Amino acid sequence: MAVKRKWALVLLGAAAVLLVPWMVVLALTLPASTRVHNWSLAWIGLDVLMAAGCAATALLGLRGDPRARLTASATASVAVLDAWFDITTSQVGGPLAEAVACAVAEGGLAVACVFLALSKGRGKATPG
Repeated sequence: MAVKRKWALVLLGAAAVLLVPWMVVLALTLPASTRVHNWSLAWIGLDVLMAAGCAATALLGLRGDPRARLTASATASVAVLDAWFDITTSQVGGPLAEAVACAVAEGGLAVACVFLALSKGRGKATPG
């Protein structure tokens, strides 16, 4: 294993360990609710990222470009993040049921993206 790669992995491991006490601090100190400015912009931004990721992955994948695996991986992450925020910020009742339904769709998108990210990507797609 190359030295730079090994150190990058060691730093990632250290970050994972250091994030645990930080999460405890946040759990103990963050308020249960807050007023948020630009709320709609934040939500629309996640959907813009997801749409851009889907488009980039489709275009790159159809061209046989191996970078489609990178955009698919990023898009899967955005889909999971969007689902998480949809569910955890929804009110009980109808809004939560709607958020769960959206999360199921976003979960399907994430699974498809992970499949593409892990696939070998053997050349260009062939028509039908």
